[in-house]
Amino acid sequence: MNQSIIFTDLVEWLPAQRQVRFIAQQNGVNIGCLVGLPLLTKLSGTQADETNAMQLFEDVRFDLEDKAESLIEDEAFDEEGQIRL
Repeated sequence: MNQSIIFTDLVEWLPAQRQVRFIAQQNGVNIGCLVGLPLLTKLSGTQADETNAMQLFEDVRFDLEDKAESLIEDEAFDEEGQIRL
């Protein structure tokens, strides 16, 4: 585990994108991480939608943070500097 990457408690549902956004920090820089409903469904085993996405995120948070950390280490940022899971 890379100690220079930490995850904050900031999590939000983005209704227009139908994604959950959570924040990683690397060397003091905030990095937005986005996860869509299909991955939440796959990891949780429960059909994800706008009513349960935040709870499902919390249920599988460790797995998502692990995936995001690997992508950050690989510098797999999108054109906006975010990580998309």
